[in-house]
Amino acid sequence: MKRDLRAGVLRRTGRPLTAAVAAAVLIALAACSPDSADKGDSALTDSAAMKNYAADTTFKASEPVKFSMLWTDWPENPVKPSWQIFNEIKTRTNVSLDLTNIPFSDAKQKQSLLISSGDAPQIIPLVYTGDEQQFAAADSILPMSDYVKYMPNFQKYVQQWDLQQMINNLRQDDGKYYMVPGLQEVSVPTFTLVIRKDIFEQVGAGVPQTWDELRNALVKIKAKYPDSKPLADGFEGASMLNYAAHAFGTVAGWGFGNGTQFDEASGKFIYAATSPGYKTMVEYFHSLAADGLLDTESFTKKNEGEGTVTEKFAQGKVFAASGSNGTVNDFSTALDAAGQKGKYQVVEIAPPGGPAGQIVEPRNFWNGFMLTAKAKNDPHFLSMLQFLDWLYYSAESRDLLRWGVEGQTYTKSGDKYTLKPEYSLKSFNINPNGKTDIGTDLGYSNNVLSDSTESRALKVSYNPPAYVEYINSVLSTRKPRAPFPPAPLNADELEQAALLATPLKDTVDTNTLKFILGERPMSQWDAYVNELKGKNLQGYLDLINGAYERFKKKNG
Repeated sequence: MKRDLRAGVLRRTGRPLTAAVAAAVLIALAACSPDSADKGDSALTDSAAMKNYAADTTFKASEPVKFSMLWTDWPENPVKPSWQIFNEIKTRTNVSLDLTNIPFSDAKQKQSLLISSGDAPQIIPLVYTGDEQQFAAADSILPMSDYVKYMPNFQKYVQQWDLQQMINNLRQDDGKYYMVPGLQEVSVPTFTLVIRKDIFEQVGAGVPQTWDELRNALVKIKAKYPDSKPLADGFEGASMLNYAAHAFGTVAGWGFGNGTQFDEASGKFIYAATSPGYKTMVEYFHSLAADGLLDTESFTKKNEGEGTVTEKFAQGKVFAASGSNGTVNDFSTALDAAGQKGKYQVVEIAPPGGPAGQIVEPRNFWNGFMLTAKAKNDPHFLSMLQFLDWLYYSAESRDLLRWGVEGQTYTKSGDKYTLKPEYSLKSFNINPNGKTDIGTDLGYSNNVLSDSTESRALKVSYNPPAYVEYINSVLSTRKPRAPFPPAPLNADELEQAALLATPLKDTVDTNTLKFILGERPMSQWDAYVNELKGKNLQGYLDLINGAYERFKKKNG
């Protein structure tokens, strides 16, 4: 099954840093930022680098080199020094990796502390867009836009997959970008609605294409199964509000970000949680809760312990819930255990449309990497750039990271990848009877590197047909929302914004839930907006809009 990596790293490893911690990190970063963090762009020389390195060329250093890398250990698959993947990388490239391990449970906090203390390795993988902002403001990481000219595979796929505008949106206050992301040929929401399609068809509803159609279907299901509360989240509302928000013309839940959204009419950023679209979305979910169509417990409790959404799904108390393709497998396993094998059809559906249209989240990058400032002092810095370009972006490495060694662990014909029968990839339920798991035993398909950059064919290769159908349905029936324009903050503004944003978001989170659950009447919406204004909402928006105007003036 497809790992919920982004949910794991960004949501399970730690909530966003508190304002105090964020401010402290920024101060520490500024204090320890080495003088050598030169943003200049002089030509690089390196005795181990390839003179004619180009896209689709296997990088191989002319002499053995070693680079340090931060590695996050997943609890179910901690790194093993004996993994074949490291030997294979070394054989092909003449590069050894010196790993610094951190636990999955608090990876983001550990990463921040290592960088702020100056003890972080050179290469920081598993970085999502936005993670780099605080470090860029303090010059603790390198401006990668100065060095992508040495990365021909990166440049090739940015152009081939039409990603240049998205790359431009990564630029910070100084006009440079400080991380290079994982590139995806196609992008669809990881989390969406998972439904009992057989039950929806049984009541004559079919697969809902809009949130209104979903409501009508839930009413029919409730009539036939009166003891049910047919819709659930399981992620304290954060997942469902995230993918629902786009269809209502706003942002919410996991996708709330800094809380702002760009208003085309005014040409300014507004606070999402005060917008008409946000109010309409809250009213919608309030109505579901009021009519017994929403499992409100799933908006207040994590999907852990007894009474989970998975258990309710298996018991016929819930028929639609938030999830990913991994959730489909979890629900199916639970239904099988409940004696329902062969009697159900669990599928992911494209996120429903709404007042804003058949809109889903913007096209996304996946995790990439950043380089700490000290990396530039390495005498083999050019080799490092060439190596990482090959590792993250070349077609050869992408296949290696996912499937292992062609001819040994898998075969390939055109776009079809076939794992040899003596090997398994149990995390995706491929050849479960194979004696050697290429993930846990050999290190391929690992959580740190393997999902970063993918062609459409590679993404399809390890996912089940139902997920491929989901990908196709989203790409053919939904439109990604246009990304908001950049409004990068400088170091001082980041500190101010962190102090303002936390109480604002706390107020939003508390009251969004109260409105949905009916603990606060919708008639008090204006009072809630005034409460936000009383927490210096305008000052916060002035910071964001000031940064937007400054960036626009500098960069056009």
